Amino acid sequence: METPEQTARWQAQTATEADQGERLDKWLSTWTELSRSRLRDLIEGGHVRADGDIVVKPTTKIRADIEYAVQVPPPIDDTPKPENIPLDILYEDDELIVLNKSAGMTVHPAPGSRSATLVNALLHHCEGSLSGIGGVMRSGIVHRLDKDTSGVMVVAKTDRAHQYLSKQFAKHTIERVYVALTRHSPKPRSGTFISRIARAENDRKKQAVVRGTVNNIEFSDHGRHAITHYKYLRGFGQAQNASIGTPKVSQIECQLETGRTHQIRVHMAHLGCPLLGDPLYGHQRAFLTQKSEPELRLAEAILTLKRQALHARLLGFRHPVTKEDMVFEAPIPPDMQNLIDILETLPK
Repeated sequence: METPEQTARWQAQTATEADQGERLDKWLSTWTELSRSRLRDLIEGGHVRADGDIVVKPTTKIRADIEYAVQVPPPIDDTPKPENIPLDILYEDDELIVLNKSAGMTVHPAPGSRSATLVNALLHHCEGSLSGIGGVMRSGIVHRLDKDTSGVMVVAKTDRAHQYLSKQFAKHTIERVYVALTRHSPKPRSGTFISRIARAENDRKKQAVVRGTVNNIEFSDHGRHAITHYKYLRGFGQAQNASIGTPKVSQIECQLETGRTHQIRVHMAHLGCPLLGDPLYGHQRAFLTQKSEPELRLAEAILTLKRQALHARLLGFRHPVTKEDMVFEAPIPPDMQNLIDILETLPK
């Protein structure tokens, strides 16, 4: 049997004077019919050669009269397969299913997460009754939670439900309430944060608030409009080197009017209170240098959490068939509750 390397095909082309100085990934995309993101993966994986020599930097500049070759692996079957993965189901009928997603579960298959996703679990549980509007990779998914965010989600089982729920999300009539544990507290402590959010210029994994759009979006049309209503619930401990009454950690309630990628995480970080445990937007070093027993326990609990302290507590929507207003809640999960229990022991 042939290995994937043996069945991979090569595409090659010699650069001309007109191509001189172009970025490698950009130039290759003009004649390989592969996306730049796919080409970056191939380049970094050692699948691109320049006159026989391996090139591993997507930013490499093209040189004239050099033959560049790309080894394109054979196509694989990306169709998600049903997997028997337990689900915490809060409600189910013929039109939809509401569940409490656990932290650590990716919602739909993507590069690096081809299996053990929510879609794989739903395909097994629903046995072919999921809506197909979102495509085979996103069967039934009308909204999503980050992999490491837990909480309530609704999934469409029919196309009718998919269309009706999608319209509610588009019109911002869905009620979505989250609980977050943040460093310090936002200023002001309660309010509405309006901005545009776009991919960060210096890190493709991160999103960022577009400069000049905070609470006044007319200054830029770059990025996507994002609105978060937030409310300070309570504080824990006393922040070091801060005015009396500044909590070390706050419990914040966030209600989404829009649902952009990483929206709460980006907005809270921009307000100076990143989520505890957030690997992208958090700054947790201050918690690792404390000496009291409760603070040492807190630092250990944050390291053990291994995710951002964010939970989708409540989801409300109108049923696509009965038109009944429905509200579902999921309790704070044990890992976040453990953090809260420790926070309550911090000296004020």
